[in-house]
Amino acid sequence: MDYRLNVTFITFGGHVEVQRYRYLYFVIMFTVYMLIISSNVTIVSIIMIHKNLHEPMYIFIAAYLINSVLFSTAIYPKLLIDFLSEKQIISYPACLFQWFSFYWLGGSDFLLLSIMAYDRYVSICNPLKYTTILQKNTVNIFLISAWVLPACLVSVAVLLGAQEEICNFHLKGILCNSSVQTLYCVRSRIISIYGLVVLFTALLLPVLFILFTYSRILVVSYRCRGVRRRAAQTCLPHLLVLINFSCLTAYDVLLPRLELDSPKSVRLIMAVQVVIYHPLFNPIIYGLKMRRIYDHLKKLLCRML
Repeated sequence: MDYRLNVTFITFGGHVEVQRYRYLYFVIMFTVYMLIISSNVTIVSIIMIHKNLHEPMYIFIAAYLINSVLFSTAIYPKLLIDFLSEKQIISYPACLFQWFSFYWLGGSDFLLLSIMAYDRYVSICNPLKYTTILQKNTVNIFLISAWVLPACLVSVAVLLGAQEEICNFHLKGILCNSSVQTLYCVRSRIISIYGLVVLFTALLLPVLFILFTYSRILVVSYRCRGVRRRAAQTCLPHLLVLINFSCLTAYDVLLPRLELDSPKSVRLIMAVQVVIYHPLFNPIIYGLKMRRIYDHLKKLLCRML
């Protein structure tokens, strides 16, 4: 606690030999951050520039990649500062804001994935009604809801957390996520119950909906050979992203609740995977697996070379 400024500071204790490898950590994470920004922005720009990509499916992909940039920007600048600092600390209000951003954008990811699954379901199972169902206004409503709904849900949890008294000023991780609850003098039952409600609403429901839509697509693809190839080309990238993101999210959410005392190096590796794999590999998956995007990307690379 800094009594002169009346600001509470939280210490991150999840770094491994940061004093010794600070510059190596900084160079690696800065390079990754630049790759994330450049790769995601490149795919989004390709979608915005080319009119044949101005379709709901590609608009949802662009929104999803923009979300990855926002997620990375909420995490990486603070990580980079910590690597070069003598003390890895963060003010409590800033920690709450990072906590909010982390789960707001994570929840938005799941909703956007469910919207993309619905888009594929309508396109493959009801192709004649596709343009009627997914009109411009519908697309806009989907996109606004994907960002506003998680923001409202997570903001309530953060506001509840901000009212709690904290007795511990040391976090075992390298960023502010659900482990913030370990700072409280008494673990709040209300926050725990509400967290489960948010988990069910923003994570489990979208995942169940995605599994349902893809099971329906699988049935239609099995019956009609003509749609198998199109289904595989457009659905496989979404499934790869969903599996990757779901596994990392499950680890992040469950570990603090289970209170497992895992080694610091293991915690660091898993935390780094959460902030690297998802935003870095998404543009690679969509850039290589989506045929139209890949064609435009190849033309762009040919011009540059």
